[in-house]
Amino acid sequence: MAAELVEAKNMVMSFRVSDLQMLLGFVGRSKSGLKHELVTRALQLVQFDCSPEVFKKIKELYETRYAKKSSEPGQPQPQQHRSPEALSIHSSFDRGSTVARTSISTTNIDYPALYGKYLNGLGRLPPKVVKPEVRLVKLPFYTTLDELLKPTELVPQNNEKLQESPCIFALTPRQVELIRNSRELQPGVKSVQVVLRICYTDTSSPQEDQYPPNIAVKVNHSYCSVPGYYPSNKPGVEPKRPCRPINLTHLMYLSAATNRITVTWGNYGKSYSVGLYLVRQMTSAELLQRLKTIGIKHPELCKALVKEKLRLDPDSEIATTGVRVSLICPLVKMRLSVPCRAETCAHLQCFDAVFYLQMNEKKPTWMCPVCDKPAPYDQLIIDGLLSKILTECEDADEIEYLVDGSWCPIRAEKERSCSPQCPILVLGSSDVNGLLPTPNSNGENGKATADVVDLTLDSSSSEEEEEEDEEEDDDDDGPQPKRRCSYEKGLVSAC
Repeated sequence: MAAELVEAKNMVMSFRVSDLQMLLGFVGRSKSGLKHELVTRALQLVQFDCSPEVFKKIKELYETRYAKKSSEPGQPQPQQHRSPEALSIHSSFDRGSTVARTSISTTNIDYPALYGKYLNGLGRLPPKVVKPEVRLVKLPFYTTLDELLKPTELVPQNNEKLQESPCIFALTPRQVELIRNSRELQPGVKSVQVVLRICYTDTSSPQEDQYPPNIAVKVNHSYCSVPGYYPSNKPGVEPKRPCRPINLTHLMYLSAATNRITVTWGNYGKSYSVGLYLVRQMTSAELLQRLKTIGIKHPELCKALVKEKLRLDPDSEIATTGVRVSLICPLVKMRLSVPCRAETCAHLQCFDAVFYLQMNEKKPTWMCPVCDKPAPYDQLIIDGLLSKILTECEDADEIEYLVDGSWCPIRAEKERSCSPQCPILVLGSSDVNGLLPTPNSNGENGKATADVVDLTLDSSSSEEEEEEDEEEDDDDDGPQPKRRCSYEKGLVSAC
């Protein structure tokens, strides 16, 4: 295989600009630039993406060129090359690598002194420049098995707003076997998948998935469905599109045949990169089981954290003697079953890991429902102390952590009896201000008896009493002023 690569490189090095442009156009790469730039792209193609089809095209261009020269007298005959039919269909994968080679990879390589003479007419090699690569964030629900295409920038071919970028690749027999033998998550959807991921071309940090405008993905001869927009209920707010990996598996040839993917995208100034990956999709139940295996924090460590939170701050004038923690999940308002929080959260309140993972499986946000800060999967921990408390305290919905790390349940007050009872106000009749009579030296109260006021009387009862008082006043000699309140003599208002 090494001899074949050297042979292909030698043929490429002898190409003219027109030959290089034909080769690069065949695989969908940019054909613009100086000759040394075209040679660089062609050598990249040979080094990493030399599929049987590409090798055949190189040999065809080489033989076409020298066939014309051989007809002229005095021209040297071309070297004999092996027929491309003698190459294995998996020639680009038989070097011990499980990664399928693609036609638009731009990995930086250290080239031999084959093309140094093309660089500004100088016979020396240029200094090796290693460009930083675009990285995509790791997704909890996808375990990467192979990288089929490193993140590669989508380069516009013209000034049109709508661009197309093709990609040609094939799967190895091992990768095909992995897909076929994987279980089905749902009818027609395998757990091992070939997915396309798109992000901004930014090398400063790992990038989130982000679709370009007017995106469309065609696999071989069929278009692949792309996640749509979430409807927005707020006026003036644009609907958001969930940018997730795009599953291409059901439209691919699960064989040694070459697959062709064409990405259609809108060229509006921003630069995007695409990558292809062989992944295994996980479920929320599998992530929960993994979290229970490696993510439980020991109760003693949780107790030490409680003490740390409640430790007296010498600069603070307020001493904290305890902190309350609810045993109800803030997500679903149900009792916690697997208390969980992010290691980076400053609070002791937990949420239920079961529902948190299920919600992020449907719509991934990975935000803590307590403090509304990022709570990614790899930062989640299960609170061992609160898990123990949940088994010991079944009759309370809230507990309080104390300064020494201990805890006590906080139970709700018992509801009052359903039988109607009237609140009673006892007032002494001897004092119109409502003060009780002072007991004498024998411990006995005054002779005046206490009056009882029913505070549950409604306004209609008060109005009837007021009318009765007015009738009594009319029977007395001479006109009497009306009373402002309806209470009898010796009683005062409870207000």
